[in-house]
Amino acid sequence: MNDLKQLAFQRKNKMTFLLAASLVKGIATIGQALFFVFIADRVFLQNATFESLLPLFGGLFAAILLRVGAGYAIGRAGVNLAADVKSEFRNTLIKSFTENPLLSAAKGQSGQKVSLLLDAVDEVDGFFSKYIPQMIQTYIIPVLLLVVIFTQNWTSGIIILITAPFIPIFMAMVGKGTKKKADEKMEQLSQFSGTFLDILQGLSTLKLFGQAEKQQQTIRKSSLSFRDSTMEVLKSAFLSSLMLEYISMLSIGIIALEIGLRLVVFDSISFFTAFFILILVPDFFNSLKDFGSAFHTARGSVSAAAQLSAELEKNHSPLTWGSETVAPEPPHLSLEGLAFQYGEGFSLAPLNGEIFPYSQVAIIGKSGSGKTTLMHLLAGLLPQTEGRLVINGVPRENVSEKSWFDQLSYISQSPYLFSGTIRENMEMGTNRKVSDEEVLSAAQKAGLAEMVSALEQGFDTLIGEGGRGLSGGEKQRIALARAFLKKPSLILFDEPTTGLDLRTEQILQESLDELKKTSTVITVAHRLHTIKGSDQIFFLDNGKINAAGSHEELLRNYSPYEDMLAAQQGGGAK
Repeated sequence: MNDLKQLAFQRKNKMTFLLAASLVKGIATIGQALFFVFIADRVFLQNATFESLLPLFGGLFAAILLRVGAGYAIGRAGVNLAADVKSEFRNTLIKSFTENPLLSAAKGQSGQKVSLLLDAVDEVDGFFSKYIPQMIQTYIIPVLLLVVIFTQNWTSGIIILITAPFIPIFMAMVGKGTKKKADEKMEQLSQFSGTFLDILQGLSTLKLFGQAEKQQQTIRKSSLSFRDSTMEVLKSAFLSSLMLEYISMLSIGIIALEIGLRLVVFDSISFFTAFFILILVPDFFNSLKDFGSAFHTARGSVSAAAQLSAELEKNHSPLTWGSETVAPEPPHLSLEGLAFQYGEGFSLAPLNGEIFPYSQVAIIGKSGSGKTTLMHLLAGLLPQTEGRLVINGVPRENVSEKSWFDQLSYISQSPYLFSGTIRENMEMGTNRKVSDEEVLSAAQKAGLAEMVSALEQGFDTLIGEGGRGLSGGEKQRIALARAFLKKPSLILFDEPTTGLDLRTEQILQESLDELKKTSTVITVAHRLHTIKGSDQIFFLDNGKINAAGSHEELLRNYSPYEDMLAAQQGGGAK
């Protein structure tokens, strides 16, 4: 809760406004009670005429307007404060996801992230829109009222000092249990959102494997768990409200009894003073009750904020970028002790090596040896935990993110296509206006032109999110067309030909040969016959580069490479 308070008090202008508005509301509350008592005293005890009361009615009306206006201003300030903080939370989360896109994608369900970005951030609203404004008011208004009450009747002030502390004591007792239930509620909501969205995304697969009915029960179980946790929180809220009301009414009753005895029996207090105190005391306790309700709301906000903080902690090693630009020619890359650690799991050992401009480099090794992780480090999609990647003599951290990605194309085994037209997906990698001739030329080089020409709407044909409606080979060709349009100086291939038919593989291989003429090409290879012409081959094993050299050098000097090649060829190595 202290962290959330710090976020609020960092916005000094809004907090100063809340303080001033609360002070005005407190003074208006006292003024309203004062004018009301003046009117009652004049009417019932002094038999004043209506005309003589008009100035008092005017003062009462002005005090009411001032109180209502201050209350409205406090409410609006709280809403604006909440909107400001929620915007900061969402921007921080989005920045965290974009700075570490792979780490963010690997950790947790996508539905949980959507729930955090929407539901959890919205849950924080109550702390800033209700709790903070009410806390400021409770710091000021009850104190003002208590000072006035003490000046009028010190015995009533003593009773308030004795009874009022029971409200925060009870709030603390109930709040402790409420926090636990609120934490459970937020966890259930996160699980429900994550499960629902993931099941929805994989619904066709579940249908094909006859698992739809089973997952329907999973959704039902998650929703019922969320319902139960929500009802537990509401139960605590109702109990809290009941007890706060009981304590307040008991305290007001004791004060009313004390004033009644002094007024009627002992005749030691005036009607004006007695009536004035009886009007102020309910306002005093109402302020404390409102704070109790706001405190309960804040417990849910604290639970949501804890989830947000935990998510941000997962991505505590953000990628950093500088401002230096990269020349538009193929770069010289140096790996100087480059390493990466996946939490407590797989680690990529410190790697050393050089990749020269216009060279063709292959990265090979068994499944799980770290090939794709190395590609992600080279691409700048993961932050190294040790060492550095040097680009043309400049550490990658000092290079501008835009400058680096402008020169880079990364084509994976499963390139992602977005909902839109084929042309829009092709043009995604470019930052310039692309002509129809360039689009057609890129499609021809990528082996895509024949397929597009058979479509009624050609390049304006719509495709679904994730490339729904296209085959794996067609997706790969669109990804290659992106590279031809972008004209990058560094191309990273995560063996895009895997799983494709021979005709499509031949087209992609021809496209790759075309791209090699103007770029440095780094390929993760699963089919070793495609890398014999590479200038350099890195052989990875368990996160380490065990050997590096050309095809001929590895055949002569490194037997595991010869064995792997022989296994794929079904006979002896050549």
